[in-house]
Amino acid sequence: MASDRHSEDFTGPLRRLLLAILVACLLGLFLLWRIDSPRVERFRAQVVDAVVPRMDWAMAPVTATVRLVRDFQSYQRIYEQNQELRRELRRMTAWKEAALQLEQENARLRDLNNVKLDPRLTYITGVVMADSGSPFRQTVLINVGSRDGIVDGWATMDGIGLVGRISSVGANTSRVLLLTDPASRIPALIQPSGQQAHVVGDNSAAPPIDFLENRELVRPGDRIVTSGDGDVFPPGLLIGEVAEDPGGRLRVRLAADYERLEFLRVLRDHGARRVDAPSALVLPDAAPGSDADDAAAAADNADG
Repeated sequence: MASDRHSEDFTGPLRRLLLAILVACLLGLFLLWRIDSPRVERFRAQVVDAVVPRMDWAMAPVTATVRLVRDFQSYQRIYEQNQELRRELRRMTAWKEAALQLEQENARLRDLNNVKLDPRLTYITGVVMADSGSPFRQTVLINVGSRDGIVDGWATMDGIGLVGRISSVGANTSRVLLLTDPASRIPALIQPSGQQAHVVGDNSAAPPIDFLENRELVRPGDRIVTSGDGDVFPPGLLIGEVAEDPGGRLRVRLAADYERLEFLRVLRDHGARRVDAPSALVLPDAAPGSDADDAAAAADNADG
């Protein structure tokens, strides 16, 4: 215990002495660095040249800390720039969607203006208002009707290919029965082979081809147009091209874009017979003695 007390008696004064020496050295170094003299300046330069290169190990933590602070500040700036770029990207995505919609609408309008049809056919363009919303019936509603001279049975196109026919007419609107509807039966001509066939709707995007005369003469990619048989449609209207499904059945890859039906062109076919009853074009003739014949006879007697 006595030895410990003796060592503590010497430790306190020694610490104070070393602290006084350190303060004196620092004060002297401060005064030396403040003296404006050529000799002192040369001495300072020699001290810096001798000490600073050997102090790299001591400056390494300081340098690393400074770099870390700078990297963190740079990261903050990058994060802010990234957030701003994200906001601009969202704005550009909205503008891109609007531009795509305008481009598609412009393409539809160009198609409606540039399609080549029979010069004897005139047309009126309507806007698609709604679809049937039913998986069992494929129809759309357009904003032209009897006030515009629309007649039941006239063909409709989207500017490139055949879409369907007018199935019912109101004063201001008309309903279009699409080629994909199960009630649709379209007499068609396959080019270049000249084969006659029927395009039959089955609620799919690619209607099958039935009643083909000679399948060996038909190849995928052949052009399909309306034949004009039965006065259903004017001849020569483009329907699409032949395609083959995995089961080997021939189908039609429709030329009309059914996923984006926005404008439809109704062809005024004044040379075709007028349809007096809806669906008269797609249903077979009624057998003699049926209710339809009785209704027709009653109507004739009423007219007489």
